[in-house]
Amino acid sequence: MTRGRVERWILGVGRLVCAAIVVVSMVARFERGKAWVGLPDFVAYLTIQSSAAFVVVATIGGIVALRSGLDHPRLDVARVVVLACVVTAGIVFALIVQQSGARGLALDVPWSDVALHFVLPAIAVLDWIVSPRRRRVSFRVLAVIVGYPVVWGIITMIRGPIVGWYPYYFLDPGQVDDPFEFAALSGTALAVFAIVGVVLVAIPPRQAAFTSERRRAPAVVAPSG
Repeated sequence: MTRGRVERWILGVGRLVCAAIVVVSMVARFERGKAWVGLPDFVAYLTIQSSAAFVVVATIGGIVALRSGLDHPRLDVARVVVLACVVTAGIVFALIVQQSGARGLALDVPWSDVALHFVLPAIAVLDWIVSPRRRRVSFRVLAVIVGYPVVWGIITMIRGPIVGWYPYYFLDPGQVDDPFEFAALSGTALAVFAIVGVVLVAIPPRQAAFTSERRRAPAVVAPSG
């Protein structure tokens, strides 16, 4: 087996395994918290939405890697958007844990939360760095990376008063001191999305071993006569 095939196999199988682990983690997290958070509210979490999107993108990416190796540019765009959401959700969750401790509120962090908020982002970033790409993703994708949480936030703020529940404390008017704190925390979260997006897009594409092998492969000349 050539180096290129080994690389493709590791990349493809690794993505599929990660997708499976994320599914297990999401199911475990829901089972643990379903007594106080129903399925509609569970799905409303940005972490769950981005994790579900990661499962779809990683599964497609795993199949593509096993078949041809190189992701389509559109798949790269989807990957970096999902990755930015996954990483930002992890950063925001870490800040929420820190703020909860500072406010004297006990916040349980089960293994499923650790997997979704910390392990998944780390693996996803590593995949983005080492995975081969045809070309660099345009910085125009930042409009999607920032636009998604804006739309999600608007829907959340409309839904919150109706159901009497908010996925994160800084979105709940009853848990922030004033509108200025709400604006500052929400603006900080959007800024993190933008910064994470810029950093990820700026990572240059890596050449894969199997693309080098293709270029080195001798051309096949059809016999004459």
